[in-house]
Amino acid sequence: MSQVSGTSTLSSIMDTIDLGPTGSVQMMFAKLQLAQSEICKAQATDYMEQIEEIQNEQELCAEMIEQARALQNEAKTSGKVTTMPDDMVEFFNDRGLSIESTGNDNKHYDDEWDYNLKSLTNYQEQIGNKTQTLMVYLQDFIGQYNSYLQGANTQISNANQTLTNLARGQ
Repeated sequence: MSQVSGTSTLSSIMDTIDLGPTGSVQMMFAKLQLAQSEICKAQATDYMEQIEEIQNEQELCAEMIEQARALQNEAKTSGKVTTMPDDMVEFFNDRGLSIESTGNDNKHYDDEWDYNLKSLTNYQEQIGNKTQTLMVYLQDFIGQYNSYLQGANTQISNANQTLTNLARGQ
């Protein structure tokens, strides 16, 4: 069975949809279409949440790049080392990013900052690619949602027309 957010199955969603006291095939198909649209909606919502998390990560990464460039410029201007702040070291370590390790410390000359910046920009590109992939999936689920919803509305309209025709004796 299909699942929505890991908890709702297709049959449990169908049990919550009430299209009135009819058991027609058209209404049953409409109910199925509505349930499928709910599954797609939930999956699209999950992807939107993942995209939002990644966008927050991209923003944090951009801040780290900006900070690293400022430290590189400071090292270049002074001709001395600048120290990588603890929050940046933590950012690198938490994400498994490579840190330039000459001297086995967190002090870096201008050219050593190039290595750290390359590590950050590669990571930024990686998470940017992940966002693009998730956006494709999101668009797919939105398309499916719209298709299922349109199918349900068509079936409900057809069922209503059939009932109207029966009531008129046509």
